[in-house]
Amino acid sequence: MSNVKVHGGGSGIGFCGLLTIVFIVLKLTGTIAWSWWWVLAPMWISILIAIVVLIIFVCIVHALK
Repeated sequence: MSNVKVHGGGSGIGFCGLLTIVFIVLKLTGTIAWSWWWVLAPMWISILIAIVVLIIFVCIVHALK
């Protein structure tokens, strides 16, 4: 009998996390000379999008009451 576990979706680093790691490595190796704001942009932009979507959702739910 085998003890194979199937891992569900939704876990892992994701595209934005991977892109952030790639940008950090490129910055630390001197390949790119971007500001740290742009190196970390995939992380803060995805958080900003999530906040905007949450605000829109809350406004729609509040308007339907």
